[in-house]
Amino acid sequence: MIIITDMRNFVLRDGNGNEHGIYTGKQPRQAALKAANRGEGTKSKPEIICLRERGTKKVHVFKAWKQIVKAPENRPRWMPEEISKPFVKKEKIETIE
Repeated sequence: MIIITDMRNFVLRDGNGNEHGIYTGKQPRQAALKAANRGEGTKSKPEIICLRERGTKKVHVFKAWKQIVKAPENRPRWMPEEISKPFVKKEKIETIE
């Protein structure tokens, strides 16, 4: 049995500091991309995603949006012709008390 230990858990925080939703990834950006794909942000009006790493007081803040793009040419048969692609841009890292 192989145990992957380099995966990290990030908790989604809203503007009031309430935490809900856990996203897993090796890097904060990977977790932010997962959260962005479920969000409603657009390129002209990105949403702010705050992810706190579990076990720390660091909060990673991203601007996030998604766009509808054409699927790759070598897509599997079950994949639609247009897919939602997430984008994130790291803004800052905050520390909570």
